Amino acid sequence: MLAATAVLTGSGGIASHAAVVARGAGKPAVCGVEGLRLDKAAGTVRIGERVLREGDAVSLDGRTGAVYAGTLSVSVAGPPPELSTLLEWADDSRRLGVRVNADTAAEVTTAVALGAEGVGLCRTEHQFLGDRLPLIRSVILAADPAARDEALLALEHAQHEDFTALLTAVGDRPVTVRLLDAPLHEFLPAPGEAGDAAAEQRAASLREANPMLGLRGVRLALLHERLYPAQAEALFSAWVEVAATGVRPQLEVMIPLVSLPEELQAAAAFVRDAAETVAARTGVRVPYRLGTMIETPRAALLAAELAEHAEFFSFGTNDLTQLTYGFSRDDVERQVLASYQERGFLTASPFARLDPHGVGALIALAVERARSVRPDIKLGVCGEHGGDPDSIAFCDDVGLDYVSCSAHRVPVARMAAAHSALREAESRSASGSGSRSRSNENGTPA
Repeated sequence: MLAATAVLTGSGGIASHAAVVARGAGKPAVCGVEGLRLDKAAGTVRIGERVLREGDAVSLDGRTGAVYAGTLSVSVAGPPPELSTLLEWADDSRRLGVRVNADTAAEVTTAVALGAEGVGLCRTEHQFLGDRLPLIRSVILAADPAARDEALLALEHAQHEDFTALLTAVGDRPVTVRLLDAPLHEFLPAPGEAGDAAAEQRAASLREANPMLGLRGVRLALLHERLYPAQAEALFSAWVEVAATGVRPQLEVMIPLVSLPEELQAAAAFVRDAAETVAARTGVRVPYRLGTMIETPRAALLAAELAEHAEFFSFGTNDLTQLTYGFSRDDVERQVLASYQERGFLTASPFARLDPHGVGALIALAVERARSVRPDIKLGVCGEHGGDPDSIAFCDDVGLDYVSCSAHRVPVARMAAAHSALREAESRSASGSGSRSRSNENGTPA
């Protein structure tokens, strides 16, 4: 995908991993094309009656979902100067902060140019795509503790390099770094590709029937107890190095896929120990917030207990939607959701537009319970809904502090947040009620 100009898949949908990665990388993508058949042996793709051969050109429109055989003339449309003025007006009106989901320095640079106020989600597992994949694979498949320690050291060095570039690009802005959270099957080699019989056996023992609900996120970190400390030490060391140049990013470290307060407490101890290790080595105590991602219904229900250990929450609405509905984000859109929308059961895919009645109710409950324990807790959304105008209005209504979305949706999010604030002001004026007083991320009163 990183080498591709565009992405076309026969399965998945708007919230599938293929779509999320492509959107973050700024590549056109059309996911979940019904009827697309790939024959790797013959080097052909069949869509309906049309057959395309390896080397044939196709053109994609990622906005409409249209796919064309052949090469279309494409030109890059630059924004008119008036758009910058309009977005500045929007910034003066909105309360919600707008951040970006970005994993690399290049993505951060693009997003900042589009008006992002910081990074709301850095997915560290995306830093292991391509050439870096063997690093995390070596940790998972290590034959003994010595081999695992050697693999972790290599991983820590690579992460230090990535984090240094990322934090430099972020500057003095806030940046939320999510420690490793990917389904295990994304890291495991395909059968026959592990290298030797013993590694094949270890890989086979780790394969899961339902990896999206298996050994991922904090669960993997509790099984491999040096994994999160290695990542955290690399992150804190990178911050010290960047801070020495006069740049001080507002660091937030996020623990993913928590369902039990005990999970968060254990993982938080890993991070704090890493901070102490770096402080002892460098003489610099890194300032940071520690928080968690709310992406399971249980985490939302236990928000008060989790808030005792977390200084911020970020709602991962992709997985929260998946787990609330029991829908697979990679499988359900093409068949089930299309049928449900035709029947009138749903007006939109809940992966594209936040469901206010189920998923939204969990978010609202979590906000209330978290703030009852920690009134100053910072709350945001980092799922794909962070770039959808209707979903942004909901986030504003329940009092979140920011939304985070892919880089190229930042202007839309800025405008949608302003629309929401203006609608609320108009509603208050019409009803004669008092105004609420909260500040946006940079402290400007609404």
